[in-house]
Amino acid sequence: MPEVTTIVERPAWFQKALDAKRQDGVVEVADCNIHFATWGEVGKPGIVLIHGSNAHLEWWRFVAPFLSDQFRVAAIDLSGNGDSEWREQYSGKLFAEEVMAVCKAAELGEKPFVVAHSFGGFVGLEAGHYFGKSLGGIIFADFTVEPPEKYVEWGKQKEERGGEPIRPTRVYEEKATALGRFRMVPEQPCQHPYVIEYLGTQSLREVDGGWTWKFDPALFDHLEMGTDQRDKFVNISCPTAVILGEFSTDEGALSAPYLEEISGGLLPMFVIPGTYHHFMFDEPMATVTAIKGILLNWRREDNVDELNARFGAFGNV
Repeated sequence: MPEVTTIVERPAWFQKALDAKRQDGVVEVADCNIHFATWGEVGKPGIVLIHGSNAHLEWWRFVAPFLSDQFRVAAIDLSGNGDSEWREQYSGKLFAEEVMAVCKAAELGEKPFVVAHSFGGFVGLEAGHYFGKSLGGIIFADFTVEPPEKYVEWGKQKEERGGEPIRPTRVYEEKATALGRFRMVPEQPCQHPYVIEYLGTQSLREVDGGWTWKFDPALFDHLEMGTDQRDKFVNISCPTAVILGEFSTDEGALSAPYLEEISGGLLPMFVIPGTYHHFMFDEPMATVTAIKGILLNWRREDNVDELNARFGAFGNV
């Protein structure tokens, strides 16, 4: 892996993203309030961005505003994460329903696109399984599926502990102490320390006695992700593509060769050079370009007859 140069001076995209006009909303799904944010005009093609485990919608803060010139963009806090409420028990279907509810509440229009990172890729997979015909396509960001015989269930953690309750997240007396404990999972170098500082701040909530993390530590107590992920993937009824970080060590990215094999090399798969699992922090503008390239091509394919008719009208002048 190459050495990563730390960039101390904040680039223009950092402040531009923070200054971009955004609206926040809440939608209720199965008695749980789900928080989301939107950028861009209603009426443009829609995108919903899904974060990974123990994360939140701010993971997309430096990507979403730069998609909004051509798309209506929403980012979701899945239940148990960010500023959304927690549940007694979580499931893939419930997560998928949250995604679709946000698409509607955010006015993303017919057949919105899904971009899903890491554990969010599992959620995107569930959305494709249950609601694929209502989606324009799904981009899996550093998430792939394993052969069923190699899959290891990493949900249902309470069963693995023999019913022992999970230890609650630690409460730190000082906010600065908590921020000093903030890490990417898996850990990776980052050339933009101000991004990590921002994300760490957005990951905390104030409680009695100090500060703690926003995510529900019991989210994976009973969550079964399943050995049927491959079958769900190959049977999704909307277009799919994959974006990977070149140096990602995350389990969700390591089965990319398997996906390439079973798709006969026909599944669009893009690698962002010099990046890791959280490539939206490493190279946000390259991430924007990759997402736009895939989605705009899908839009062209869906509207090729109209495009040809419009071009033909000029040819007949």
